[in-house]
Amino acid sequence: MKKRLFCTIPPELIKEPLLFTMGKEFGVVPNIRGASVTDTVAILSLELEGDDEQVEAAEAYLRDHGVQVEVLQPDSPA
Repeated sequence: MKKRLFCTIPPELIKEPLLFTMGKEFGVVPNIRGASVTDTVAILSLELEGDDEQVEAAEAYLRDHGVQVEVLQPDSPA
């Protein structure tokens, strides 16, 4: 499964290794399609690839850590 997300990361999380941790913990491949990062906000166009359950868990991980997540593309078959 591949899923595209638009993520807004708050200032307190900008320097945290969220994508690395998410990839390692959930076995997904995060692909940054576009980004803008300042000291006060980071916005990412992100594609996650992996098994359905892994991608859903990775998305939940981001939300649970305070990242605002919007799905850009509906789930697509593997």
